[in-house]
Amino acid sequence: MFRFSLFLSFFLFVHLSTTAQEQLSWEDFADVNFEAEFNEKYGVHFLMPTFGEKIRSYQGKRVSIKGYFLDISGSGEIFLVSQNPMASCFFCGAAGPETIIEVSFKEKPPFRTDQIVVVSGVLDLNTDDVDHCNYIMSDASGRLVK
Repeated sequence: MFRFSLFLSFFLFVHLSTTAQEQLSWEDFADVNFEAEFNEKYGVHFLMPTFGEKIRSYQGKRVSIKGYFLDISGSGEIFLVSQNPMASCFFCGAAGPETIIEVSFKEKPPFRTDQIVVVSGVLDLNTDDVDHCNYIMSDASGRLVK
């Protein structure tokens, strides 16, 4: 019986440590500074990020965040989770680029724009691809907050 308990404890520890995720706040994503840099491809200046030490520690790790679901394509192709609802999100000029995360879901999500969700996935910090957000979450899943 003792060996079984020891085995079960070890199994649970390994399982929980490999599937654990960090619940981040929007304050964590604010650990970034921006500097305008000229982009040759588009011929304009873009704000390019320099990520702080704290948010860099989550690079490649499974994290979760609570925010507003946004389908910015309107056709179910490009999804974001935002600190703010659509009417006051980054694209409307009411917030900075640190307040949105581009999300690549495992399966097409059933959510509607401005529903509050918790999204979990692997975090990638994008430093140079201006065709994507600074924060990208891949292999993601989500749940509606009631």
